[in-house]
Amino acid sequence: MNDTLLSSRPRVEVADALRGFAVMGIMLLHNIEHFNLYNFPTPESPFMQALDKGIWDSLFFIFSGKAYAIFALLFGFSFYIMFDNQEKRGKDFRGRFAWRMVLLFLIGQVNAAFFAGEVLVLYSLIGFTLIPVCKLKNKTILIIALILMLQPMEWGKYIYALMNPELEAGRPAYSAYFRELEPYLTGDNFGKMLIANLKYGQLFSLLWAWGYGRVFQTAALFMLGYVMGRKQLFLHWEKNRKFWITGLWVAIACFIPLYFLTDALPGIIERRALLTPMNTIVSSLRNFAFMWVLVALIVTAWQTISLQKILRVLAPLGRMSLTNYLMQSVFGAVIYYGPGLGLYSVLNDTASLGVGILLLIFQILFCRWWLKSHTHGPAEWVWRKATWIGSSKK
Repeated sequence: MNDTLLSSRPRVEVADALRGFAVMGIMLLHNIEHFNLYNFPTPESPFMQALDKGIWDSLFFIFSGKAYAIFALLFGFSFYIMFDNQEKRGKDFRGRFAWRMVLLFLIGQVNAAFFAGEVLVLYSLIGFTLIPVCKLKNKTILIIALILMLQPMEWGKYIYALMNPELEAGRPAYSAYFRELEPYLTGDNFGKMLIANLKYGQLFSLLWAWGYGRVFQTAALFMLGYVMGRKQLFLHWEKNRKFWITGLWVAIACFIPLYFLTDALPGIIERRALLTPMNTIVSSLRNFAFMWVLVALIVTAWQTISLQKILRVLAPLGRMSLTNYLMQSVFGAVIYYGPGLGLYSVLNDTASLGVGILLLIFQILFCRWWLKSHTHGPAEWVWRKATWIGSSKK
């Protein structure tokens, strides 16, 4: 989320646009998913069925696993800004950042009451990994990030399964918690739904993140974003042009074989005990490669005035990304879940995308209106004030 604390440093607007792009992707994707309540009416028309499938496949291709990764990358970048600003004042930000993560955990609990698939709690826990590495050299941090990005836990599972041919893959641990949660999402009691989201939804979400490699990848992206801040890679285009252009082509070259390998894996590896961890490894790297394509394209497009004007539309979303993320969860619970309007059983993918677009337009207009008279979004302001409580810095 948006972690800007200090007004003395000029905003990195391209980072706001990237956050805004991620907010847009998450909004649209969560709407067609019915905010993790995968229950949809079947269109009678073959045309609508094909349209639904096209929308689903396209949005998942562009945003699934990538929008969250952009947030994670920029989370690390924002940590660098805060850490560096305090270091220049002769202060150590690490203790205050730990408190900030405690606050994010609490904010995440509020969000989790409405939406079990939220990421703030996960970010608040993994954010602590930045504290022990932030004083290390760039090369050391990048080595640690690379190891994490390669999914060491999944490699361990794969090797263990190779050494134990009789081992069978069990059901994912998170599935039991979703089975407990689903009746409350489709029920009619809003209060019980909020409690169930906290009771079962958080375990579902965290175990899902663990099972799909999100824990290691998120930590790696935090560290990578921190190093990118140190290297000023979102600034000084002329100096960093070669980095972004080369990175774009390398990411494309990596993504294409990883994309086809993902589809081919079930035909190559038949044992589920081997297939599951390998699929997590390959899909994690595939999503990272495509995320880098998106980031490099947006940073490059930002250098063209006409394209920059288009991307600036998304910048207010990025400046208020925490506020927008919280609003999305409330909107989703009210619109799709049974205790709200219960539209999960009414809206197909196409209609749900339409709802997502309307909500996106509303958020853009709201952010533009709010930022005319405020420097921070409502949630950002509260988080900022609470971060510096008891300090001369407010």
